[in-house]
Amino acid sequence: MKKILVLVSLLIVAAACAAPPTNQPVADTNRNANVATDTSAAAITEADATAKEKAIWDTIKQKDYAAFEAMLADDQMEVASDGVHDKAASVAGVKDFEPSEVNFSEWKFLPIDKDGFLVAYTVAVKGKYKGKDFPPQTVHCSSAWMRRSGKWLAVYHQESPLKKSPPPPPPAKAAPSPATAKAESPAPGPDPIANEKIVWDLFKSKNYDAFAALLAPEFLEVEPDGYYDKAGSVKGVSMFDASKSVLSDFKAANLDATSSLVTYVVKDSGSAPKGERHSTIWVNRGGKWMGLFHQGGTAVEPPPPPSAAKPSASPAK
Repeated sequence: MKKILVLVSLLIVAAACAAPPTNQPVADTNRNANVATDTSAAAITEADATAKEKAIWDTIKQKDYAAFEAMLADDQMEVASDGVHDKAASVAGVKDFEPSEVNFSEWKFLPIDKDGFLVAYTVAVKGKYKGKDFPPQTVHCSSAWMRRSGKWLAVYHQESPLKKSPPPPPPAKAAPSPATAKAESPAPGPDPIANEKIVWDLFKSKNYDAFAALLAPEFLEVEPDGYYDKAGSVKGVSMFDASKSVLSDFKAANLDATSSLVTYVVKDSGSAPKGERHSTIWVNRGGKWMGLFHQGGTAVEPPPPPSAAKPSASPAK
């Protein structure tokens, strides 16, 4: 049963996805033809953005896999507990998933730029996997969409199963120490992998003011225990010890000329045994790169055994 629950969680993630894995910095990523945008089109409304996300879930409920595939960008990135998947794997993964009831709540809408947006939400799902009922699942989801050649396509999706946060530890009484000057950190740039390393160096040096300066005013963070704005995120990172955190498995991609995505694994004493997957969207605002969005808390799990694995990648029928 435990393995079935893991598989079901992975398949729920496939409801929306985006952007191709690559270990190269975004500055060196080759952009294909579908990155072109319609510069004359207006930005999407929150109502239309929410409708697009619900529509992609409807294609799965209706088993219209061709329509599901058509709503994904060719360079999709699906961040799941068993890895980072491409478009073919996402299309294949939904074919054994039969949602019978899908209930959305706590919608958040975050424009990336005129040609991109992100929605975050909570979804409770009931249904079947490979013909058998699975226990109800509730997760925090996020999906990014970009306008490519005039068409809105899903480019990224991730989920974090709901989990209550532990009570904060009592404040420690420490002897006052002499004030020391904070070292100036490098400025973020177009490479989101380098940017993310800058952020974690700030965590380790406890330079939270410098961290706050790297975030856009409308910054949004999604975690298993809820949603956080900029102030909440800065407060949250000040309450954990990042000195032993190890980052690995970086993958990055351009979303468009002024936004990029990075996903990676974090291992430390407070995370899942095999680590957790984290993702961040960086945007260029007036020549300055800033963190716009972050999601963590996707526990790394081993892939299912061959006998229970997802179908091999193939075009949707």
